[in-house]
Amino acid sequence: MRLLLLNGPNLNLLGLREPGLYGVITLAAIEADLQERAADLGVGLTCFQSNHEGALVDRIQAARGAESGEDVAGILINAGAFTHTSVAIRDALLGVAIPYVELHLSNVHARESFRHHSYLADRAIGVVSGFGPASYRLALEGLVGHLQARGGVG
Repeated sequence: MRLLLLNGPNLNLLGLREPGLYGVITLAAIEADLQERAADLGVGLTCFQSNHEGALVDRIQAARGAESGEDVAGILINAGAFTHTSVAIRDALLGVAIPYVELHLSNVHARESFRHHSYLADRAIGVVSGFGPASYRLALEGLVGHLQARGGVG
């Protein structure tokens, strides 16, 4: 069983970018931790980060089973600022019809008002935000639990 973790713009700067808000842990460290947890749960995890909307759309579309040679059962997505702006990423997620969980390091609802709207949340399995790097583990565990309940993992 394969899962896909997508990280959007500026997440490659974790550990450097606004450490008071996002912490000092790097994206590489978060991904390594998540890979380990995924293995403990008996699932594979592929990680992808891009600052470019089209690259994220392409990666979502590539996750579509037989056509791509992949069999992605679920997607974890921290779309960063694209969460609040990208109809294209929303349409790609809906187009591939792969269950997904939206996640964020910070509590977006405790921030600027423009961050309060998500183009992804209404069709997500769930949304995890505000727990720093632990948001990734919580989202992974939630997605795996959802897939297990539907008979897709384990």
